[in-house]
Amino acid sequence: MIQKTYFKTKDYCKVKFSFAPENAETVELLGLNSDWEKGIILKKKKDGSFSAEVSLPKDSQHQFKYLVNKTEWLNDETADSQAANEFGGTNSLLVL
Repeated sequence: MIQKTYFKTKDYCKVKFSFAPENAETVELLGLNSDWEKGIILKKKKDGSFSAEVSLPKDSQHQFKYLVNKTEWLNDETADSQAANEFGGTNSLLVL
């Protein structure tokens, strides 16, 4: 699930990513701001889900994917859209 919080006086949006893949030990968020090298580690909660909050510029678009257990790439079904990637698959698309 993706929650967006806009601020009238700020030029950014606070975005909360929540993701609950089965049998996950680690979840990393990659691709924001076109950075596929340095991921954001999501924190594991007691209910088994993972979450992180990130501030991103308003009026921007970001492709991203989750890397689960350092081996499995997954999209977020609650993203605004999907975008084709250079590997013949798709990435999640976040529109702010």
